[in-house]
Amino acid sequence: NRLEALAREEKKAAQDAAKAAQKEAELAKFLEAQADLINDKPPTGTEKILSILPYLFPLMDSLSFGRFLILENADNPLVGIVAVLYALYKSIPFGGFIAFFALNFLSSNPSINRLIRYNMQQAIFLDIFLFFPGLISALYALTVEGLGGFKIPEALTEVGNDAIFSALVFAVVYSSISSLLGIAPDKIPLISGLVNDRMPTADMFAQDMEEFIRQQKDENKD
Repeated sequence: NRLEALAREEKKAAQDAAKAAQKEAELAKFLEAQADLINDKPPTGTEKILSILPYLFPLMDSLSFGRFLILENADNPLVGIVAVLYALYKSIPFGGFIAFFALNFLSSNPSINRLIRYNMQQAIFLDIFLFFPGLISALYALTVEGLGGFKIPEALTEVGNDAIFSALVFAVVYSSISSLLGIAPDKIPLISGLVNDRMPTADMFAQDMEEFIRQQKDENKD
């Protein structure tokens, strides 16, 4: 009876080990397939050009801060082109919300080249960055100016708006040049770090697969 019990235990242990090995192989195959779905390949020429288009979204929203600089350079042909694009952008009902959700949805598609997905996420964060100066300005106008009667000098307001607009334009220009060279524009302080944390890569799936296989081997050994 004791020998039969030992034989049954050994048979059950062998069956459990076989099932664990099969499960490990299936999951490893799944993780490999997931890693293959992520497009981390070097961008093509077309993909480089497409990757800079998302920056039109924060650029259009930043024009309200650049109104002083734009008025000072109204004779510049480039300003006329920007004005036409801005008019088209504002003519679309809820254009900002549509652009935000479209970029957010497309950036989660792993089959799109990583550079395009990266710039989509970075364009979203740049636009979110613009929200805070506008919010602070509105709250200040409501509380200090509305209740206290104190008004910020026009010159100081102009300097502040010019600084915000210039910072956004600098970030867009840097990101565009870097993207056209096929290099991820990941040097923007704070924002690029947030984007990097949200970007899945094939290496992450490979690390997860290696960690899972190691854990399974340790459990089987135990």
